[in-house]
Amino acid sequence: MSKPIPRPSRIIAGLPQALGAYAVWCLFPLYFALLHEVAPFEVVVWRLLFTLPFCLAAILVLRQGPALRAALTTPRILAALALSGLLIGTNWLAYVIAVMDGHVLAASLGYYINPLVNVLAGTIFLHEKLTRRQWIAVALAAIGVGLLAQGALETLGISMLMAFSFAAYGLVRKLTPVDALPGLTVETIVLLLPGLGLLAWQLGTPQGLVMGKSLRIDLLLACAGPLTAVPLMLFASAARQLDFAVLGFIQFVTPTGLFFLSIFVFGEPLRPIQLVCFLFIWTAIAVFCWDILSRRKPA
Repeated sequence: MSKPIPRPSRIIAGLPQALGAYAVWCLFPLYFALLHEVAPFEVVVWRLLFTLPFCLAAILVLRQGPALRAALTTPRILAALALSGLLIGTNWLAYVIAVMDGHVLAASLGYYINPLVNVLAGTIFLHEKLTRRQWIAVALAAIGVGLLAQGALETLGISMLMAFSFAAYGLVRKLTPVDALPGLTVETIVLLLPGLGLLAWQLGTPQGLVMGKSLRIDLLLACAGPLTAVPLMLFASAARQLDFAVLGFIQFVTPTGLFFLSIFVFGEPLRPIQLVCFLFIWTAIAVFCWDILSRRKPA
């Protein structure tokens, strides 16, 4: 029996939201580079604390209070969002540490690995079926990522942490029946107490808190709220609509942007193996897109 051809609306639903989220994320190193004098822990904490009021204000404006109350009072949804909150918090911390320590390529590799983890998670947990061409694309991408990983063994641990934490976050959000904004609001509420604990810990370090010492830094940290919330809401919306494997392959937008930033903006050395990796991955993306477009044609 031949496999049914997905409807065009099913293939492209959520695509604009996913592209928007990934495009914003690939520019994040430029933002974090402006905060080089702030400790990574403090950046993560203020990112969390300024996200919550932004989400609450959006809840009021969009009149999603009932949806927020439902999420907070439904134990199964609350537990799932607590887990997704811890996962995205872990991802935030790993990403900020990598970027602020000058390991933008490690961050890039983490998001190159993530689509492969998404495909694995989609087939195991969601029983998604890939076509032959899509499996060829996955194999090509895996070869490219494997070549890149061989040259980054020292920072491979943080790359793997980023890849698996974000893949797990996406999977939980896909399976949790809650809209993007109420879900993100609950996640930030869950992370509030750990965030305040980290803030107290940072206050006790010799460096202390940078917040309050410079108007420029204060404004940049305050911007972390909307800069965090908007792409996460777009991603959560896309995750609920797109197949998980498709969502993962679109994510190659982010590491590609990070790759170019690391070379042309942050001055990290470009090695021949990276060019080979790049060729494999973009060939994989071309094959994957070709398969999706061909299946949109009438039978």
